[in-house]
Amino acid sequence: MTTTTLAVLVPLLPFLGAAAGLLLGRTAPGFVRPLAVLPTLTAFALAVLVAVRHGGGRAIDATTELTPTGSVPIDLALHIDGFAALVAVLVGLVATCVQIYSTGYLRDDPRYPSYAALVSLFTSAMLLVVYSGDLMVLLVGWEIMGICSYFLVGHYWETPEARAASIKAFLVTKLGDVPFLIGLFALAVDAGSFRITTVLGAVASGGLDHPTLIALLLLAGVAGKSAQFPLHTWLPDAMAGPTPVSALIHAATMVAAGVYFIARLLPVFAASSAALLVMAVMAAVTMVGSGLAALAQDDIKRVLAYSTIGQLGYMTGALAVGDRGAAVFHLLSHGAFKALLFLAAGVIIHAAGTNSLAAMSRMKGLRDRVPDAYWTMTVALLALAAIPPFSGFFTKEAVLGAAEHVATGHAAGIPGSAGWIVLVSGLLTALLTAAYAMRLWLLAFHGRGAEAPDHGKQPLAMNAVLWLLAVPSLAFGLLTGPLPDWFDGRDLTPTLTTAVLSTGVALVGGLVTYGAWKHTTALAARVPLGAVAAHPEGDAAQVEAEAIASHAPAYGDVAAAPDPADPGRLLLGPLHRHAAVGFHLDAVYTTLFVRPVQAGASLVRFLDREVVDTYVHGAGAVPRLLGAAVRRAQTGNVQTYVSALLAGTVVLAVAVVLAATGA
Repeated sequence: MTTTTLAVLVPLLPFLGAAAGLLLGRTAPGFVRPLAVLPTLTAFALAVLVAVRHGGGRAIDATTELTPTGSVPIDLALHIDGFAALVAVLVGLVATCVQIYSTGYLRDDPRYPSYAALVSLFTSAMLLVVYSGDLMVLLVGWEIMGICSYFLVGHYWETPEARAASIKAFLVTKLGDVPFLIGLFALAVDAGSFRITTVLGAVASGGLDHPTLIALLLLAGVAGKSAQFPLHTWLPDAMAGPTPVSALIHAATMVAAGVYFIARLLPVFAASSAALLVMAVMAAVTMVGSGLAALAQDDIKRVLAYSTIGQLGYMTGALAVGDRGAAVFHLLSHGAFKALLFLAAGVIIHAAGTNSLAAMSRMKGLRDRVPDAYWTMTVALLALAAIPPFSGFFTKEAVLGAAEHVATGHAAGIPGSAGWIVLVSGLLTALLTAAYAMRLWLLAFHGRGAEAPDHGKQPLAMNAVLWLLAVPSLAFGLLTGPLPDWFDGRDLTPTLTTAVLSTGVALVGGLVTYGAWKHTTALAARVPLGAVAAHPEGDAAQVEAEAIASHAPAYGDVAAAPDPADPGRLLLGPLHRHAAVGFHLDAVYTTLFVRPVQAGASLVRFLDREVVDTYVHGAGAVPRLLGAAVRRAQTGNVQTYVSALLAGTVVLAVAVVLAATGA
């Protein structure tokens, strides 16, 4: 079987699995789990085979005309370079792990068949984005992911949080997709084709007439899909979906699609220094702002959500300094350890009966209840904090090394200011990342108070997936040697200066947070904890749905109260209350956009009901009144008709006489 045929099967198999799962979900429920896992697993195996056959060599291109469209053709095309081959492997791995994990996590959920089908369809759409060689076909996968995310985030539709989060995610990402679509059309008009290879050829020959405008339009769509400032606010709220959905959408697929898109078309953005500078500023604000916000969150999944935003900021920063190899290298590493963090968080939520770190900090022995989650999450948090020799250290250093290279003037065509912006903000974010990673670890696993509730062992499928993802989280950085062949030959070895600086600030962030926790814990020891009630038995999905709805059901006022042992409050000081609500950006959007739109809608409704409807009703009332008056004369009495006829005759005769006399 040819490599092209295998590549076509990679996105096709999850799509067929989704269709079959939807058709057989009710009539043959026993087939739902195999149809969820096996097509995705097979697609993952084929993606690995495609990557092996590619071997870091020349790109694989294949095309067939999809439909005649006139001057700008749309082709069903494949373009598989080293980036595409490796990202497809990551997507297949994470999607397979999520499907296996979900068989245990949602084993008693009546909506599991539709959930599994949507996950498969989502996976197929992302794989289509990765392998597509035509921008219009890529857009199809891009939009399908948005639709699937709407349904998956709103899986617990009974809770108002999930309903609001799904609508918000859909609207914000679609807001970015409008300029994105305009940018795609503008790019195709300038290049004369939607084919990626043709577009890149046109850029190389200077064929773009409006590179800055096109780059900024495309960047708006990327900001929405990859949750970059200022369109990032949907991602923390999207944690209202099931934890496996968070692992899938927010680790290796949807949010990574924007970064991957820029990496594929980086020459388009590099053609405009202004666009690169805008991208650098956007990445810097995203990284630092999300780091501060993560340090103030109480919900464990919201901490990880803001962490995702910050790590995506690192990838965008690498692209802003013109290094797509470093960006995709960090994308691959982040996809593994962030999926592990979310899935481990799901196990912890099940064991604790709540999402609240404040409640977990009031439970003793939680780590003994979930040893697999404890050890694997520790590995993932070390990778997130970029502590050597874990994978995040090597990939984050690739980003910072690229920024230093540009900042010191060793890169032609890239603004040196962009390098300094990314480098400084990246080092500050390394400090904040280590701080909130340490805070999460301490509050979740080193609580004090009553014994944590015992819900029994988690299903084997859930724990096995954690250890599987722990392997790349620990060892992926060892591939810095062979990977340059896949990444345009770019050397990914850590730079000594940035390695020492970033590791140093990370250690400082972790140690300062630990010291603050020891101090606040000593103060909190004087505060009575109250009783912690065990959550009633239930499957993980049920527990999470209740935890999303409120932190209170499981632990009452204890869970809802601020945690005096939270080191984040001490570290952030007066900034804490602003960081906890994302620096009021949602309130700003409400004031600038939501309320004016609502006011405009109210005005339109008033005009429609009170003005237009009044006119329409009046136009109908006048003939109706005239008809009613005429209808009163139609009595059916012949004598009345004759009398009226005679009276009319007399009136006419008198009128004629008067007229004749007057004449």
